Order: sequence, then C-alpha cells, then structure tokens
Amino acid sequence: MNITFSRLTSLLFLLFWSGWSTTLNAQSDTTRRWERILARFLREDQPVDRPRLLLYPTLAYTPETSLEIGVATALLFHAKNDAVNNRLSELTAFGFVTLRAQYGLWVDNAVYTDRDKWLILGRVRLHRFPLLYYGIGAGTAPDNPDVVDGYGVIVRERMFRRMRKNVFGGIQLDYQSLSRVEFGEGGISARPLPLGARGSANLGLGLGVAYDSRPNALNTRDGWFAELGWLHYAQTWGSQYAFDNYNADVRFYKSFRTRQVFAAQFVGNVVSGSAPFNQLSLLGNESMMRGYYTGRFRDQQYYALQAEYRWLPFSFSKRIGGAVFLGAGTVAPQFSGVSADKIRLAGGAGLRYLLFAKKDIFLRMDLGFTREGTGFYIYTGEAF
Repeated sequence: MNITFSRLTSLLFLLFWSGWSTTLNAQSDTTRRWERILARFLREDQPVDRPRLLLYPTLAYTPETSLEIGVATALLFHAKNDAVNNRLSELTAFGFVTLRAQYGLWVDNAVYTDRDKWLILGRVRLHRFPLLYYGIGAGTAPDNPDVVDGYGVIVRERMFRRMRKNVFGGIQLDYQSLSRVEFGEGGISARPLPLGARGSANLGLGLGVAYDSRPNALNTRDGWFAELGWLHYAQTWGSQYAFDNYNADVRFYKSFRTRQVFAAQFVGNVVSGSAPFNQLSLLGNESMMRGYYTGRFRDQQYYALQAEYRWLPFSFSKRIGGAVFLGAGTVAPQFSGVSADKIRLAGGAGLRYLLFAKKDIFLRMDLGFTREGTGFYIYTGEAF
C-alpha cells in the first residue's frame, strides 16, 4: 500500500485531546486547563473582527523526501477589520526542508478588499522537490514511477474586479518553470522522456470570470462558487512552449440541521497545444481525488466530480467534527477519448477540529482511499 503523509503538525495531540476531553468530561479541571492553553494560543479572547495569526511546526515523511520539517502560518482577516460588510480573507505560508536537502516555500492567498471591490486569488510555489512521473494517459501503470528532481517555480495569480454582486472578472497570470531537472534514477528514465523533460519556463496571460457567494472561503456552509478561466502561453512573451489552458471550477454548498453541510464540486481542465509534461492536466491532489498522488494521471484533458458531507462539529462535541467524501475523475487526450473504464474513484473520511470558533475555521485531517493506495492529509480549512 502506497501511503503518503502530508503536514502532520505537532499541535494535533493538543487539539484533538482537548476536543475529546471536552466531549467526555466538560467540567473537569484538566479539560478547563487545556482549553485555556488552546484559547490563549489561538487568541480567542479577541473580537471576531480582529485578524488571527496561527504559527506552528510541521512534520512529514514520504519515501521521496525522507523526513520533512517545516513551519506553517495562517493569517485570517477582514478588510478594515469589518466582519459585517467584508468577507473573510486568508494568507497562508508553509516552508520546509528535508533530510535529502530538498526545500520549499508555499504561499496561498484569497483576499477580498473592502466591500468586495477586488478579489485576489493565487498561489506561489518555490521548491526543490521530487515529482513522480507515471507517464501520460489514463492507462499508465502504478509501478516504478520515475522520480523527477529539479527546481520548480509556480506563480498563479488572478486579480478580479467586482462587476456586480458576487460577480467578478479580470486578468490572470501563470508562470511555471522547472530547471536543473534529473529525470529518473541517475538521469535514466524507465519510460520515454516527455516534452519538457529537460526543463522549461512558460508564462501564460489570460482572462477569467468568477461567481462567489461564499462568506467564508475556508468553510462555506451555503452558497456557490464558479470560475472560468483562459490562459495563453506564447513564445512572443517568453514562453518556451506555445499552448492554451482552459479551466472550470464549480462548487455548491447547502447546510442541514445547522451543523451539517453537503458540498459538491466539478473541475475541468483542457490543454490545447504543445504543453510540457508538468503543465498538462493533472489528476490527484490534497483537495480533489484525495488518495491519488498529484499527477498520478496526466493528459491534455482532465474532468472530476466530488461530493462531501460534513458534520461541523458533531452534535455531541463543541470542537470535533467529521466528513465523508467520494470523487470520480479521469484524463484523456481529447473529450471523445473519455472512457468509462478509465474513470477512477477516490473516497474516504476525515476528522475536523474547530480551530477558530468565532471565524468558523476547522483543521481537517482526511484519509483518502483509492485502488492504488491511501493518502493522509492535514490542512487548515476545508478541501473545497
């Protein structure tokens, strides 16, 4: 069984022990002492409109990286500290090093300015970190993937202007580079080398539009989010390869019985032209098709659908909740090549811990199952 561990924080014992202690014995002195420690760490005594900053160490292990040690931080805030008229924004950062001299810095942002005038979504990835390459197509074998080592940079930002209530539109940018690439053990690949195997740098510029009625992007209980985007990568502005990327992301949320939420998501990604292997449509990650390694399957087109039912929290606990989820997805060279027998399933369950009660933010711990193995994930905020 292929088990991938992701972001095991040293806070878990404190968080989940405190939550279960509250459930089992709400009046004990030990419980109240742990709750005071946790509240002081999370600064829950501050008003709801004040920013919250969480800083914590992380620990992880994978066969490709060996032991990984890092530090993660999350800043949650409302523009102008106005929690009534402005949505919750988030800035998260994660830095790590491994015993194999690998390292990285990841930064994510979802920022709503005052009265939703601007919506700024994006992510930055700077890393020397191994990728696993299984080949291209929906039928690639799960055995003996190539370990691709190199220096990677990803900068993806969208700057959308409010056009009407909940509707945004604007420009987007995507820059990705992969350099100093070593493909396979000792530079020898077990399969034919794909386009971009020696590295590439590509800049895409394009347009996007989004509908967003979520008051809290980290934990939505009711509402919709939909985004359509187009990126054009051209050699005239510095891209090594010329291609286009079209993407769609649609999400729906509905609450039941106050504490329960049903959520569903559809994603589609289409690449047209000559794209390097690392910028093809990729199936698998910590949010969609959980349990599959990122890029376990890759091709020109990717489609996936998932549904999740959440208890936030359980009725018998103040902080502990849970979720069950199921997803299906596939890749293909073109839409006519989508085949029912190549559709992959991924499902699982997880626990939730209420980190910031006043901002309704949970820590999620998910265990995803597939026919090929299991993935274990811990992150701040829901998967989608």
